[in-house]
Amino acid sequence: MNSRNRVVVTGVGLVSAVGLTSAQTWEGLLAARSGVAPITHFDASAYSCRFAAEVKAFDPFQFIEKKELKKMGLFIQFALAAAAEAMAGSGLKVDDALAPRVGVHIGSGIGGFDVIEREHANLLQFGPRRVSPFFIPATIVNLAAGHVSIRYNAKGPNSAACTACASGSHSLGDAIRLIQHGYADAMIAGGTEAAITPLSVAGFASMKALSTRNDDPEHASRPFDLTRDGFVIGEGSGILVLEELEFARRRGAKILAEAVGYGMSADAFHITMPEDSGDGAFRAMQQTLADAGVAPGQVDYINAHGTSTSYNDKFETMAIKRLFGEHAYKAAVSSTKSMTGHLLGGAGGLEAGISVLALQHQTVPPTANYQTPDPDCDLDYTPNHAKPRAIRYVLSNSFGFGGTNAALLFKRWEE
Repeated sequence: MNSRNRVVVTGVGLVSAVGLTSAQTWEGLLAARSGVAPITHFDASAYSCRFAAEVKAFDPFQFIEKKELKKMGLFIQFALAAAAEAMAGSGLKVDDALAPRVGVHIGSGIGGFDVIEREHANLLQFGPRRVSPFFIPATIVNLAAGHVSIRYNAKGPNSAACTACASGSHSLGDAIRLIQHGYADAMIAGGTEAAITPLSVAGFASMKALSTRNDDPEHASRPFDLTRDGFVIGEGSGILVLEELEFARRRGAKILAEAVGYGMSADAFHITMPEDSGDGAFRAMQQTLADAGVAPGQVDYINAHGTSTSYNDKFETMAIKRLFGEHAYKAAVSSTKSMTGHLLGGAGGLEAGISVLALQHQTVPPTANYQTPDPDCDLDYTPNHAKPRAIRYVLSNSFGFGGTNAALLFKRWEE
């Protein structure tokens, strides 16, 4: 394990309902500010859930030329915006000699749902000749990575995980592996999602997965709280620039954190419901710590998957207690989905970025809207207020439909 390359984080880019940059998002999280509000993307008046965590005041023309915009679903636009911040922060310049050693790995659970619905409406109303020639490339999941590679001349490994709500974490984990094993010197990686659309919200609402707290949207996402009633769909992106340590040192990059562990597992249980002992989540976290050679007692903060659904929060808590034992009650836990909503395939990217910021600032962001303790969820969820804390290791969890699980471990940068 120790013969592999070390991987460090040199750039973070975040686009969320709480802010359009990592600094804005972090500031909002520390203030426990909710990004959840009534849906404006479409008329949701007939829906059982009429709110979401939409990205506000997003101007794609800051990142994308007008003639290019029609080729991109919103999930691609978010990825380009987050990648722009991450690349600017890292200072990484990709010339022709370096290009084959720089890759992109960006996951999404659904891709261009907005474009699919728009073009389907065009097909039904006007016939097949009115379907855009850019329909397919604006929609398919790997085109976020495709556009980012074109933008930054990144000709190395290029891929995209599509593993539901674990997509962003799987993309980051796979990117870490590619650097560890010498296939790339740097990777632009994370997750992106833009699925607040009529059909998507109708589908999740039909599953009864969404909160229906329509009279109080800001407090609807309440992970680990006894009165939680479902998740709040969100949108946005989180992109990290990952580099091999010596490569980053040679170019004088500022190192923000080290990526030290990655694990994955399957529940092999149900298409949507997590395994009812939390075994899949347990094994993903267990593998991640083993991958890093870190003992459970060394983890200071867990950025939980914490969706605000009854089963997820209960079973994730069970898994944490099984792995960490008594240390589960000493580690800080929080779910930032209480403010950002659930970005589905983008969640892992956003929450990895938040984990890196927590290491940098030595502060645990809160679980907002936590009011009523649940006997089944009895850990320290950092309720409602951020807490300064000495943090050396942060674990970030992501679990997806189909029983697919991923976890990442980041370490405070030290030589």
